[in-house]
This record gives sequence, C-alpha cells and structure tokens, in this order.
Amino acid sequence: MHKLLELKNGLNCVLAPLHETEAVTVLVLVKVGSRYEADKINGISHFIEHLLFKGTPSRPTSLHLTKELDSLGAEYNAFTDKDHTGYYIKVHKRHLVQAVEIVSDMLFNSLFEEKEINRERGVIIEEIKMYEDNPLMYIGDVLEKAMFQDHPLGNRISGPQSNLKTITREEIVKYYNKYYFTSNLMIGIAGNFTEAEGKVLAEKHFGRHKLNQIKDDFQRFSAKQNKLQINIEARDSQQVQLALGFMAYKRTDPKIYPLSLLAVILGGSMSSRLFTAIREKRGLAYFISASTVLYEDVGALYLQAGLDQTRLPAALKIFKDELIRIKQKGVFVPELKRAKEFLKGRMVLPLEDSARMIGWLLEQKLLNGKLEDLSEKIKKIDSVTVEQVNRVAQEVIDFKKCSVGFIGPLIKPEVFQKIFN
Repeated sequence: MHKLLELKNGLNCVLAPLHETEAVTVLVLVKVGSRYEADKINGISHFIEHLLFKGTPSRPTSLHLTKELDSLGAEYNAFTDKDHTGYYIKVHKRHLVQAVEIVSDMLFNSLFEEKEINRERGVIIEEIKMYEDNPLMYIGDVLEKAMFQDHPLGNRISGPQSNLKTITREEIVKYYNKYYFTSNLMIGIAGNFTEAEGKVLAEKHFGRHKLNQIKDDFQRFSAKQNKLQINIEARDSQQVQLALGFMAYKRTDPKIYPLSLLAVILGGSMSSRLFTAIREKRGLAYFISASTVLYEDVGALYLQAGLDQTRLPAALKIFKDELIRIKQKGVFVPELKRAKEFLKGRMVLPLEDSARMIGWLLEQKLLNGKLEDLSEKIKKIDSVTVEQVNRVAQEVIDFKKCSVGFIGPLIKPEVFQKIFN
C-alpha cells in the first residue's frame, strides 16, 4: 500500500513500502518539460536534467557524484518528457539514507558552472545525433511534429542543435529557479523501508526547502485539424519507418480505458489485428505497434510500422482497411476479453519493481492530480464494454484528422494522400 503525505513546506511525498524486495528507489519528479519552453530555449529542460549531475559544493564534479553512486552499487539516471522531468536512484535498502541525501543535493545545490555547461553542450548534441540515427526511436518526434505543428508539443524534447549552442547560463539558472523550487516538485520512495523511516528522510532532505506556489503556464493545445497532416524526413535507409496518429482524449478522460484497449486490439500485441494482417499473413513488416500517448489537455492513438519501401503501398492499404473495418464493424467480445487480460498483465508485472512502482504512482499524482490503487485501475479496465470501445473507434478514427510521420527515401506526400483521402 502507498501513502501520500504533505511535508512541512507543502511538498507532496509518496511512500510505497514493498517488503518482498531488497531494493529501494528514490524518485523525484518536477512538473516541467519541453512543452513549457519557448522556441528560443527549446531543449532547456533536458539541458538542466544533464547539468544536475555535474557537481554541487559537497560533490564538486560529476566524477565525485558517480564514484559515490557506483560505490553503493546504485542504478541511477534521469529523464525528460514533454510535461515532466525525473531523477532516480535505486539501491540496496541499506543505502537508502545516502540515496535520499544525494538526490536532494543534486536537486537543490547544483553549481551550473560555465565550463560544465559548455562541455555538456557537445554531449547533448551527440545524444541528439544518436536519436536521429535511429529511425525507430526518432519516428515519434517526426509524427508529433506533423500532429502538433507549431505548438510546443510538436517540439523535440532535446531541442534543436542550434539552441544547444546558444542557451546561456543565465537562461538556465532563471528557468531552474522558476520550476525547481515550487510545489510542482514531488518525491517518492518505494521498496524495502518503513513508512516512518521514509517520512523522516523526506522531511529532513526535502521538507526544509522553501517552495513557491506556481500555476501551470504551458500553452494548452486545441485540435483544429480537418485534413491529413504529413511530415516526411528523407533518409537513405533500407527500411522505412511509418507512424500514424489520431487525436484522442486527455489523460484524465474516462475514455482512455476503452482507447487503450482499442490500441491493444489494433496493434498492441503479437495477436493483434494489424500484427496478424501485415506481418503474419503477408510478411510485409517486422515491427508493428499501436499505443496511446496522453497529456493533460490532449491525447492520441499512435500506430507504427517498420518495413521495406516497396511494401509501403500494400501496408498502407491494410492499415486503412483494418481501421475502417474496426470502425464500421467494431470489436468482438472474445478479443476484448483477451485485450483486457493483456493490458492488466502489462500493468501489473512491471509494478513488481520498486522503480516502476514509484514512477507509476508519482506520475498519477503529478499529472492527474490524484492517486489510484492498482485495484481501481483494474476495475476500470474490466468495466469497459464492447459498446464503449466501438464508440471510441468511431470518434477517434477519422482520416481527416489523421497525421503521418515518415522516415525513409524521399517520397511524395501524394502517396499518403491517395490512400487516406
């Protein structure tokens, strides 16, 4: 069982004791990401994520920090998303005290030295190149640019290389001070510890900092799409990456449950409709997937495939035919039952891990504004009816509101327009 408590300074803290493990994870989430950024400083949230590992007064360099963490046998990392940033350390339970203190030191005492900032510019540019060189990882950015256009949600989390070269230390510190000393910061601990121990540590290292109240200041997205939107990134590659996106529901909408089940039925598993039709029956592609992406103000259904360009027209036609079929004829009781069991399994199994557990809990509180038990989530999945999934398919699958992302040898937009119009 988890417990939500408020520290003396107003900071939310989630504690989730799991005594069947020897590990413990400390995670801090900050409600800021690339959608909060002006175009001129796009990439700054991710930049700051890197810089918090570069030294504090008590650990002057990144080597001091990493040596200490390695001596604990820790797993540690950070991540930036479009709407939040996270920092975590996972250790054996006997090292919990050190883990909480180190995360706190990084969060509140980082130096942001000019020489480290300049050195890290090159590191992040290489990271950008790594993603760009992997079309399977990069296709999401290409699709979201097509979907969200000039809205901040269409910007890349890493930002463009040109921004990484020009963002100043002054801009970094100003942005950090605005978002990191606020009530939008949240700490969580999961694993083998006692609730009393967790509360004392959280209060000691996080409850003593003065935090400002801050309102969300990101630009809300309002979908006004009425025609196919296409973003093509020409690439001399043997395999092309194709992604389709349909606007859907925000993360707190009850319809996300039938939407998630629709995604499973379409392409979420190896027995799904698209996987069977495109890969198993015709051998047109190796990789097929369907998923949902959820933000506070909008969501989407994503479909993706990796295939040879010569097979693209055939695969596109099957995509369209399967989408029309599920929209017109709906889903069937047996496949919905299988999809429910699949979705519940994919939800339950990762939560055996302390890091996944605390991430799941903190994201709910940070982005949904409330916490739900796993049992509540499962009840909502089980309660979804065939009629609800069919209604969602009717609402979401609309080719006038479809977006296409494509990476591969140069192709004319007319290829997609001919199929989907």
